[in-house]
Amino acid sequence: MRCPNRLLRAAIVILVFCAVSCAKETKIPVSDPNSNDSTVATAPTTTKVAGGTTTSTHSSQSPVVQSNPDNSTPYNGCCATQNVIIIVMDGPRYSETWGDYTFANIPNEFALYGHGVMLANFRNLGTTNTDSGHDAICTGNYENLENTGQVLPMYPSIFQEFLKATGKPAEKAWVVASKDKLQILANCQTAGWANQYMPRADCGINGLFSGYRSDDTTFVHSERVLATYHPNLMLINFKDPDVHGHSSDWPGYIAAIKKTDEYIKQIYDFVENDNVYRGKTTFIITNDHGRHLPNVADGFISHGDGCDGCRHIGFLGLGPDFQQGIGFDTPYEQVDISATVAKLLHFNMDYGQGKVITDIFR
Repeated sequence: MRCPNRLLRAAIVILVFCAVSCAKETKIPVSDPNSNDSTVATAPTTTKVAGGTTTSTHSSQSPVVQSNPDNSTPYNGCCATQNVIIIVMDGPRYSETWGDYTFANIPNEFALYGHGVMLANFRNLGTTNTDSGHDAICTGNYENLENTGQVLPMYPSIFQEFLKATGKPAEKAWVVASKDKLQILANCQTAGWANQYMPRADCGINGLFSGYRSDDTTFVHSERVLATYHPNLMLINFKDPDVHGHSSDWPGYIAAIKKTDEYIKQIYDFVENDNVYRGKTTFIITNDHGRHLPNVADGFISHGDGCDGCRHIGFLGLGPDFQQGIGFDTPYEQVDISATVAKLLHFNMDYGQGKVITDIFR
């Protein structure tokens, strides 16, 4: 009588094992249909898996992108992050960065992707200009700001909220930018916040209305600030992709994307080799806006409308609280950055409209 019972138990174990195995996500490498090399990075394809979720699959060199349509990915135990550095590559189209599946223009960011998480469906859903895009990143609000630095954001930024919440001195939060007009990110118009809790700013040649400076200078200044002050919160803007685009200089535009990609890697390496920052610092690498699609207006030369070329932007996150080597096509947007930074550094965005990007957390 014991033998049939043993057989029954064995059959049950096998059935449970099969059910669990079938419920797991599958990631199937695919190759470029126009290539004989099965490792060539290619555009994602979507595969249905058990439970009704979807996962986008790539070649072995491409980001694995998963979807979480209900925005319900749980995360717990946050956060080990003590410092956040936001780097904004100003004005490249997604098609020349993460949308090019050779990653020829951002090889360093793609290499860093193995240590972080990317968002393939990340957008600026507000005004697609420099001031408004940076404002959305920093305040969590979409405002149609005049684009020459004449108007302050209405609402307090991550820098003001952080300094008020922590009581830390101004030098623990910085805005460092090639474009002088981005000094507006250090202040706001809201009563009780205007001219209060302001971060340090190093923008343009010598502050607001002094003119743009070279990205090389901004890179040097950024590393100097990191080494001297060790800020807990910092935004760095590199202007050249946008400037060369407006000049209708396609070779210069592509070269500027590649050069900014080099700056990003050098800043990342600097931080990883710094005893204060190592293991406690999160990077968010993104864009303020894209550029017109080839069939819209004057193409890559300009931006500012609602075409997908202007709206679709990049997002790469790296840090101790983020997942590694994975991407998501869950829709997120520019105003979500401020809420995510606030989560990481344990303060509130009193006026922000964004939500925490839950997918990217461990």
